[in-house]
Amino acid sequence: MATAKKKVTAKKVTSSSKKKVTPEVSKLATRIRSLRIKQGYTNYENFAFDKDLPRAQFGRYEKGEDIRFTSLMKVIKAFGMTPKEFFSEGFD
Repeated sequence: MATAKKKVTAKKVTSSSKKKVTPEVSKLATRIRSLRIKQGYTNYENFAFDKDLPRAQFGRYEKGEDIRFTSLMKVIKAFGMTPKEFFSEGFD
């Protein structure tokens, strides 16, 4: 019995399909990156690995990808902070 091969094609990402980074998410990304650097990590991968966070996803958070609340809480905990401490700088 012969099986047909399924052709797999990649979808092209267009500018209209990219999500815009809001000013709030941009502030969040800046805060995450600055805290990582402040803790002595020169790249996000080492920080994420040491803190048991998904490395690729953490990198996307630093670049301004929207983050779920539960993921944000894990990131804040990885910095050894409370939400109040995390949001005490860089947010109006």
